[in-house]
Amino acid sequence: MDITTQKPAAPPTPEPAAPAVKRAARGATRPGDRIFLGLSRGSGIFVLVLMAAIAAFLTYRASLAISKDEANFFTSFEWNPSGMPPEFGIAVLAFGTIVSSIIAMAIAVPISVGIALFITHYAPRRLGGTVAYVIDLLAAVPSIVYGLWGALVLVPQMDGLFGWLDDYLGWTGIFSWEGGPARSLFTVGILLALMILPIITNVSREVFRQVPRMHEEAALALGATRWEVIRMSVLPFGRSGIISASMLGLGRALGETMAVAMVLSPTFDINASLLDAGGGTFAQNIASKFNEATVMGQDALIASGMVLFVITLLVNGAARLIIARRKEYSGANA
Repeated sequence: MDITTQKPAAPPTPEPAAPAVKRAARGATRPGDRIFLGLSRGSGIFVLVLMAAIAAFLTYRASLAISKDEANFFTSFEWNPSGMPPEFGIAVLAFGTIVSSIIAMAIAVPISVGIALFITHYAPRRLGGTVAYVIDLLAAVPSIVYGLWGALVLVPQMDGLFGWLDDYLGWTGIFSWEGGPARSLFTVGILLALMILPIITNVSREVFRQVPRMHEEAALALGATRWEVIRMSVLPFGRSGIISASMLGLGRALGETMAVAMVLSPTFDINASLLDAGGGTFAQNIASKFNEATVMGQDALIASGMVLFVITLLVNGAARLIIARRKEYSGANA
């Protein structure tokens, strides 16, 4: 019998792609998708345009004031934009804003992270839910309420703490106290810490809940204690989230107005001790002086607001850089 060699069958000719597939390949989508894409893109562009408009407005009005300022805008301790000639500077405001925010962050961040860890890894479910609910309520309290509480309750109760700091740390000069009302930058920092604590706690709590369960179970299986699991699995994974939460809190601390204005005794001088009454912040100065300011005074206040705007942008930019550098260690790609 002859064996004939059969040629392999030719592959089937692919049929033309369906029109819908061709449209998808070209980037065209359904009408609903196109509408959603346009709205999303427009929202992003609107944010950029809004930021540019704010920056242009602040720059224009600030340039009008700075061009007429006879003092050094960055180093002067004077604030008399209505004088002849006008003299004003932001040295005291920058110092007070930065120092009070640093105090607030130093107090709020460790406590907030501890509360978030307690809610997610230590507390029973019912107790953790109750604590989380209370923290959410604190985040909804208006600033004016915090200011009233700070002025009527916190300030009168700070004498004992100030006396203790003066007894044991007064030799440093930073915590020396000569009596008087506790309307100082240190008190403002404590009040700001209470105000930003709910923000940092809530964001950190949600980040800790996203830790892969297998990471924690693997550490426990290797004999790690609860603290070692948190130190080796939870905190490295949530580092970027903690930084983001801290920057959100710092943004509120930098721009807080009414609470600071109700607690602080504003003066245009820089005290060596954080416990001495006096000082000022950008937001407090704008809120207290804007209504009675002349046109030149308003331009000067807007100039100080531009500096606060730039500081906020720098802080957020630095946070983004830190998060980007530590992204590969955060555990997000595990």
